[in-house]
Amino acid sequence: MAKGKDARVTVILECTRCVRNGVNKQSIGISRYITQKNRHNTPSRLELRKFCPRCYKHTIHGEIKK
Repeated sequence: MAKGKDARVTVILECTRCVRNGVNKQSIGISRYITQKNRHNTPSRLELRKFCPRCYKHTIHGEIKK
């Protein structure tokens, strides 16, 4: 049996470039991805390089608070 809290948690990744520059006038919203991470293996904030349809390129998506 597992002890304590579950190791897997759901996290939201948000495009850091869209947030930093503000959103383009022509696009609506900010690029976000939902994924899971293992809390024991990666205790720090998760950052992945994903495709942003708003920027039309691969950018760094960082973990945000819910």
